[in-house]
Amino acid sequence: MSNYHIKHLEEYFQVYRKSVRNPEAFWEEIAEEHFLWRKKWNKVLSWDFSKPEVKWFEGAQLNITENCIDRHLTTRGEKTAIIFEPNNPEEEAQHISYYQLHDRVCRMANVLKEKGVKKGDRVCVYLPMIPELAITILACARIGAIHSVVFAGFSSNALATRINDSDCKIIVTSDGSFRGNKSIDLKGIVDKALEECPGIENVLVVNRTNSPIEMKADRDVWLQPLLDAAYGDCVPEIMDAEDPLFILYTSGSTGRPKGMVHTTAGYMVYTAYTFKNVFQYRENDVYWCTADIGWITGHSYIVYGPLANGATTVMFEGVPSYPDFGRFWDVIEKHKVSQFYTAPTAIRALAKQNLEYVENRDLSSLKVLGSVGEPINEEAWHWYNNNVGKKKSPIVDTWWQTETGGIMITPIPYVTPTTPTYATLPFIGIQPALMNEEGNEIKGNQVEGRLCIKFPWPSIARTIWGDHDRYRDTYFTAYKNNYFTGDGALRDAVGYYRITGRVDDVIIVSGHNLGTAPIEDAINEHPAVAESAIVGFPHDVKGNALYGYVILKETGETRDRDNLRNEINQQITEHIGPIAKLDKIQFVSGLPKTRSGKIMRRILRKIASKDVSNLGDTSTLLNPEVVDEIIKDAL
Repeated sequence: MSNYHIKHLEEYFQVYRKSVRNPEAFWEEIAEEHFLWRKKWNKVLSWDFSKPEVKWFEGAQLNITENCIDRHLTTRGEKTAIIFEPNNPEEEAQHISYYQLHDRVCRMANVLKEKGVKKGDRVCVYLPMIPELAITILACARIGAIHSVVFAGFSSNALATRINDSDCKIIVTSDGSFRGNKSIDLKGIVDKALEECPGIENVLVVNRTNSPIEMKADRDVWLQPLLDAAYGDCVPEIMDAEDPLFILYTSGSTGRPKGMVHTTAGYMVYTAYTFKNVFQYRENDVYWCTADIGWITGHSYIVYGPLANGATTVMFEGVPSYPDFGRFWDVIEKHKVSQFYTAPTAIRALAKQNLEYVENRDLSSLKVLGSVGEPINEEAWHWYNNNVGKKKSPIVDTWWQTETGGIMITPIPYVTPTTPTYATLPFIGIQPALMNEEGNEIKGNQVEGRLCIKFPWPSIARTIWGDHDRYRDTYFTAYKNNYFTGDGALRDAVGYYRITGRVDDVIIVSGHNLGTAPIEDAINEHPAVAESAIVGFPHDVKGNALYGYVILKETGETRDRDNLRNEINQQITEHIGPIAKLDKIQFVSGLPKTRSGKIMRRILRKIASKDVSNLGDTSTLLNPEVVDEIIKDAL
């Protein structure tokens, strides 16, 4: 048997060495022993980062849903695959067995086929965290359609951009969604988006909130009656290893969002293998990741990774603060959760509340705690460790990206000794490198540089949908023959990695990657605004918050400033979504620029963080005097 479940540190080093000395042999063994293939591969790996081109398990044929559902039916058919915990704790949780999941996925797959969806077609999914979201993406995979999930917190404008970019022909949505004590009109957002989307032929609507909505004849149809009439079996489409499985959009630092394309076989193998090890999952565990399936974390570690291992995975519709700040701990107690994976933002928000919320719940079922979305700060790490894990459940501080498909640097619980704020060691098969500004690798320990990966891993994104040049330029040109992550990192004396943050204009707010360019574009469309610049500044709950420096046109100078601030944030909400709203807006007469016209964001970041003791040399700026003016108004 291959080392599918690593149990101690010596074994980790042994397996890691094997995985980097002969990656092809290593991944071949994992793939062969743990998955169902319709046809074996001719070649394990071919790659060339200069093009870039990566192919894993070339020539193999499979269907990922057979690996996530069908193969478990004989041994785990009655086992719960998905526990759905609704927003309202008064509403009963659903336990969906592998048998029921098979039936529901097949029915949904048949509905999609009946609506004309074929292999290779793109299906947009804009749903809240309800079972239909997981079922729809699995149904797409069943028939070889490519799913493109858009987080149901995005605006109509952001939704339309993503639908048009990937040329989706159908969208699955719901009448609305519940979020704490609010309900949101999702169908209204979809209707507005579709005014700009001529390619959408059908809208399938889940009834979730029972709210009155408009249904457009010949386009919109309620989903449930179609599912009731559909056949509960569907022959899986046989896919090639490198056929696209899904497109998932991530913020670009410039303009348009990037549709990352993940393919079938390598993604399956890597997410399943990382899930098993990073969470040390055992047969009767109950695993809960609090992310939304609208993000990569939900794709890999709510749906595909857990189900490929025959796990029980929790889907949570609600928020950590509703009906009170004890909700997460209630859910852990209620479902006897063994592994809990959440974001530092949530931990920081909960750490601010009365400790009674945690102390009055039975959290003894917990075995592993995880953190994802951004590096976890030391204070939050200790609070999580002491109060939630009771110093008995190790914390895995995981670093990875939409582009990587799976966890890349992480402790393995009960195996890797942990240090707060460190993601620790590379996962099996991952070959990180730190680079200096000249593009040379920095060897040895106690060094800091830009984080690159030297060798392909099975779940690396293969391209940006419709724009391979942009994929190459973004990830493979900065450091020759390396994948550049866009993050800085340091490596300590024992070889542990700590992520130090983005080195480009992407800001992580509450675990969401937000590109500054699209937010600035939205602000600049306001009739009173001449120009703007966005930076991040430290926030004790969100990790980072957004600070906007805004230059007004003459017409805006006479306007009420508080109203203008509200209008600017409203503009951002409409273009991108409420997640991108600014915490602070400072109106300025100018922005510090180099002589070539580049905004010196480094200076603006320092001012936003109230750290103006050392701004570096500002004399080379085109307008150095503006810096003093901004500081005076800011502090």
